[in-house]
This record gives sequence, structure tokens and C-alpha cells, in this order.
Amino acid sequence: MAALAYTGGKREINYYFSVRSAKALALGAVLLLTACHAASRRYRGGDTCEYLLSSGRFLGEKVWQPHSCMMHKYKNSEAKNCLIDKHVVFIGDSRIRQLFYSFIKLINPQVKEEGIKHGNIPFEDKSASIKVDFLWYPEVNGSMRQRIKSWAEGSVAKPHIIVVGAATWSIKIHNGSNEALAQYKINITSIAPLLEKLAISSDVYWVLQDPVYEDMLSESRKMITNEKIDAYNEAAVRILNSSSRNSKAKVKVFSVSKLIAQETIMKSADGLHLPESSRDTNAMILMNVYCNKIMKPIDGSCCQPQPPLTLIQKIAFCFFTLSIFGYLIISLIHRNNYRKNKSCTDLESGEEKKPAISTPNVSTLEMLLHCFCKLGLIMTYFYLCDRANLFMKENKFYTHSSFFIPIAYILVLGVFYTENTKETKVLNREQTDEWKGWMQLVILVYHISGASTFLPVYMHIRVLVAAYLFQTGYGHFSYFWIKGDFGVYRVCQVLFRLNFLVVVLCIVMDRPYQFYYFVPLVTVWFMIIYATLAVWPQIVQKKANGSCLWHFGLLLKLICLLTCIYFLSYSQGTFEKIFSFWPLSKCFELNGNVYEWWFRWKLDRYVVFHGMLFAFIYLALQKHQMISEGKGDPLFSNRVSNVLLFISIVSFLTYSIWASSCKNKTECNELHPSVSVVQILAFILIRNIPGYVRSVYSSFFAWFGKISLELFICQYHIWLAADTKGILVLIPGYPMFNVLVSTFIFVCVAHEISQITNDLAQIVVPKDNSTLLKRLLCIAGFFSGLHFFSAMQDQSRH
Repeated sequence: MAALAYTGGKREINYYFSVRSAKALALGAVLLLTACHAASRRYRGGDTCEYLLSSGRFLGEKVWQPHSCMMHKYKNSEAKNCLIDKHVVFIGDSRIRQLFYSFIKLINPQVKEEGIKHGNIPFEDKSASIKVDFLWYPEVNGSMRQRIKSWAEGSVAKPHIIVVGAATWSIKIHNGSNEALAQYKINITSIAPLLEKLAISSDVYWVLQDPVYEDMLSESRKMITNEKIDAYNEAAVRILNSSSRNSKAKVKVFSVSKLIAQETIMKSADGLHLPESSRDTNAMILMNVYCNKIMKPIDGSCCQPQPPLTLIQKIAFCFFTLSIFGYLIISLIHRNNYRKNKSCTDLESGEEKKPAISTPNVSTLEMLLHCFCKLGLIMTYFYLCDRANLFMKENKFYTHSSFFIPIAYILVLGVFYTENTKETKVLNREQTDEWKGWMQLVILVYHISGASTFLPVYMHIRVLVAAYLFQTGYGHFSYFWIKGDFGVYRVCQVLFRLNFLVVVLCIVMDRPYQFYYFVPLVTVWFMIIYATLAVWPQIVQKKANGSCLWHFGLLLKLICLLTCIYFLSYSQGTFEKIFSFWPLSKCFELNGNVYEWWFRWKLDRYVVFHGMLFAFIYLALQKHQMISEGKGDPLFSNRVSNVLLFISIVSFLTYSIWASSCKNKTECNELHPSVSVVQILAFILIRNIPGYVRSVYSSFFAWFGKISLELFICQYHIWLAADTKGILVLIPGYPMFNVLVSTFIFVCVAHEISQITNDLAQIVVPKDNSTLLKRLLCIAGFFSGLHFFSAMQDQSRH
């Protein structure tokens, strides 16, 4: 009864909620969210600098998350490159002096806070010609006005960045009197026009006063209350924002420090000055406000303007637009003709004749345009998510619960959808789809949770990536060995299915091919497997059955392959020379060199070979009937099965213990290529030795496994953000709900792209050799045109 209820429940879900209805719901959600965000941007304005300077929240204790955008963590070299030949001035009291020190430590971390407490402090970095000065003006008075006037109206060179703020001294000296507040308003009113004049050519920031922790204040500071500070801040904001001249050349109000102080002032040493971590955050915000538009860091979306469309992107936009209009026109003509032929009435007999065709025929052109029409709409969503400033983005923040709780939830879902397999062979299609599915889901959770900062999780994810490549070696070797099909059609089909989406994204998202590193990796390994087996003498199972010598010939090929891999892994220079030749360099360069490609290849260099070797041994054992693959039967005899199962479990746990005890990524990555196969083989044996385990699979995981490649690639732009550095925010303020909605849309899009790729593969890569040759010539022409426009684009950039 329980089994019947379980099966009936799944059918009920599938009946009322199909993939088609899910995609319709996802489309509706995208249109609604796009309209809402566009309206919000129009109403509130799209300047993310305003959000960075005025709002945000803490993720954990020390990570500050601005509202709607991502903040880059600047290194010393980046800060120097941004501020080269710049002059920065901080004007104010001791709290501004703290901010000054945190700022210059971003340029030179060796700086010590040894300057005169109540005096001016200069700083200069001669290597980058950077000058940063702190000017001691603890009160907003005539002296401060005179200094600012000398820059605004005098012949003195204006600083590029001016950071001003003061009030607590006025409160302290005048014992918090109302007269002091009135004088403060008068003084700011006189200074405001000068600051606005400076803001035309310089970046001017007025720092609002942070709250104090009144219980910790000394007796001499007891008059500095949060009520007084709020009054001073209110006066400053009202006066600075009141002038009509301040609409374009605006003095930026740095109010975010108040929010930071509200969370951290309790950790202050004296109740007045912020703890070091808080002022470091304020300094980093200042650096992001000024430098993001200059340095354009990928993970610093705050204050970055939307990048202009490249020439290739414009051409792609025109192509997809024409495809949409072309499909609509052809579809309307086709349907109109179909309606005319559908009801043909015989006027003499008065009877209705049946139409010759019951459904409209879909031409190849219409199908092609239909695919490009859908793809164009999907690519528009990609662009809006990760290139336009329409949707929000946030930084990742790792906690153990953000990784392990979703993993547990996914595991429960996978177990719920357990079904019997159609076949019980080792690594049958359903089992490999399941394997790819749960691995992909774990990798997705790993990416969105930012778990790469936790080394044990990172090492286990590296095994999952290696397992994908292991399956590449196993699957392609098995196909060529059994089928003996080395034809061009097979090669083109595989290459098209692997690379179609990535090529489109390279065009639409203006990213190099190597950026989507996994696809180049599996593509190159497929070609290596093909070359190894296709080169003379071609050794396949049918030929090898006639003589055992052919098995030794194949082993000799595999040994040669292993030797080449070993040589290239320890000869970085040779590897880089091979892939630096045109046109390989166009595919494998990232940031002007192929080091990233070499690192990615080297990290899992042996695992494809392991997959090929495993496939060879398994198929040999299967051929000689040395394993039992019947339903419910153990793979070997009971004794051997139990011993192997015990060894596999111990090996699996041993690897996990080793991965959890790693000291740093560099050491672990050095050993990973040689030892990752241990856990992969252990998993395969645990999954396949017991017959009852081999006879079932999770249809939930298998469904995701069928679209695992699309999921891996699509996550870059429509689930994560800023090229995987952050998280896409469709619904701000509700993190869990946002992840659920963005995940739902993301999965629907990946599934649709998988279907589009399959449909286009049938058209672009036909089985007829003469037609295939023509298509290959068209593809060659397409890439030649792409290279030509890319060269034009690079020339215009330089």
C-alpha cells in the first residue's frame, strides 16, 4: 500500500505540473520581475553608488554587503594602479584620522599609526606618485572654510578626492549647547557652495557622524550623545542636499558609516572611535566608490556603469531580432495556409472533405528560426542578468549551514524519486545520468554558497569535477571500442553538443572561450580520446576478439598517451607553446596568456586516462563473463564482493579524511591528480557491487543529469552573477525566496537550452556526408567572420 501511495503521489505531481507548465510559469516570473526592477530603477534611480554610500547589511560579523551591488576587495597593487598620480585629502577630527589610516593601509599595509594626534599627517607613495594628506580641522569653522576656499577659488592644485567630516569636537567644546548647533549650521551653509564647486572636478564626500556607545564614554565626553549627533547629521544632510547647484556636481554624503557603526560601536575601546575592522570597511567602500569605474573589477558591480555593446554583440542582437521576426512571418504564413486547406467543403455534395494533412508541416527553416527565436529571448535574459544593471547582485558568504542543509534536502528528494533501472549493467545510462545529476546539484550548491573557502569541501568538489572527466574517458572510449565508429558525423555531433551554448555565450556575454573552462577541457579530452583510438592501427573490440595481441596494441597506445600526459604536466613551457599558436591561442588564452588553461588541464590530467583504462578492463571482464550483472546479483562471488566492498568503503573514507586534513590548496592540488581516482573507483564499486543497489536509480537526479552541462554553463550568468563571483538577486530582502525563484527560472532555462541544442544538432549536423560537408563549410565561414569582427573590435578598443 505504501508503495502504491508513493507511486501515485509522484504521478499526481507529474500530472498537474509538467515541464511545459513550469517553463510557462518561469517565463511569467521573468517578465514580471523585469517589469518590477525596471520600474524600481526608474523610480529610485539606477545609481548603485548611492546604495553603496547609504545602505547595506552585515553578512556574519565582518563582511559588509551593500544594497543591490557587489563590493570588490582591493589589493595593494590594485589600489596603487587606481590612485596613480592622484592626491587625496582627509579633513576633520580624530575619527576622520582613523579613516585616513585605514585608507592608506590599502596602499601600503606597513604604515603605522604614529602621526601627530592633533596635527596634519602627510603620506606619499613615490612608486605610484600618490599623495594622501590628513588635515586636522576638528570643527566646521572659518579655518576649514578658508582651506576649502583655497582649492575652490585659489590657484592651488585641487585634490582629486576630498573626504570631510566633523562635529563631535563642537559638541564637546560647547558642552552640547544649541548655540553651537546653530553656528554649525551657519558654517556648513557657508562651506556648502565651495564643496559643490569642488565637486565639479573632484570627488567630494561628506562623512556623517557615527553614533557613540554612551555607556563607555569618559566623563569629558558625556555630552556627546546620539541625540546630538543625529541633530548635527540632519543639519548637514539638509544643507548639502538643499542647493539646486548640487544636482549634477553633487557632494556625496557618506552615510553608510552610520549603519556600520550601529552594529560595531559596542566593540569600541572608548565608545567614540570605531573598531579597526569597521573603519577598514569604510575605507574599502571609499575605494570602491572611486576605483570601480576605473578598474572595472568583475566582482565590484557598485558604481560601475553598464558596459557598452561591442560590435559582435550588436550583430548578435540584430541576428536574433531578425530570427524572431522571420519566425513570426513564416509561422503566420504557414498557419494561414494550413487553415485554408483544413476545411475544404464540396459545394455540390455539401459534404466536408477531410484535409490531406492533419497537422501543419514544419519546414527546416521554420524549425531553425524557431530555435533561434527562443534562444534570442533566453540570451536577452542572460544579458539582463549579468551585463545590464537591471537586476541586483550580492557577494557570496559561506556558512556551514548554507552548504550542508541544501545538500541534505537534495539527498532526501533524490531518495524519494527512486525507481528500478531498465538494465543492471555497471554504469548503465540511468546510473551515469543519476551520477552526473547529483554531482551537478552539489557543485551548484557549492558555488552559490561560496564553499570554496572551506578546504575540505573544496577538495571533495574537485573529486566531483574529476568524476565528470572520468565519465568522459569511460563513455567515449566505450563507444569507440564497441561501435568502431570514427566517422566525421559522430565527432561533429559531440563537438556541437558540447560547444554550441558556450560559443553563443562568448558572443552575447563578450567572454573568451577559456572562461567557460570545463567545456574546453572536455572538448580537448574528447579529441585526445578520438585521436588515440582513431590513429593507425585502429583497434576496436571486434578486431581484438580475433587475437589477444590487439589488446596489447591498445595497451601500448594507452601507455603512449600516459607518457605524453606526464611529459606535458611537467613541461609548462612546452604546453604553453603548443597552445599559444594561432588559432589555438584564440580559444585557450585568458587575460593574455594560457596559464589558466594549463592549470585547469594539469589539475585533472590523469583522470580521463583512468576512465579509459577502467572502461577497457570492465569491458574485457564483461566479455569473458567474469562479472555477474543480473538483476539483484552481486557483481562478483559473495566472498570477493564483500572484500572489495570493504576495501572500497575504507578507501572512500580514507580519502575523505585526507581531504579534510589538508593544510592548503596548493599542497592538496599537487596530490589531487594522482589520488582522486581512489574515491571515484571506490564510489563505482560501492554503487555497483551489491545487486540491489545497482538495480535502482534516482529519477530525480537522473533528470538533472541529462541537462548537467547546460546547468554548469548557465549558472555563470543567470543563477550566480558577475561571472560567478556573486549571486543574482531577483527578489531583494528575502534571500531564501530569492534563491528558490532564481533556481526555478535557471533550471527551466537550462532544460529549454538543452532541447534547443538537440533540435539544432539534427539540423546543423546531418547524417548525410555531402550535406554535412556543406554545413561544415558554413560553420568555417561563420568562425572566419567572427574572427574578422573580433579583430575589428580589438582594434577599436586599442
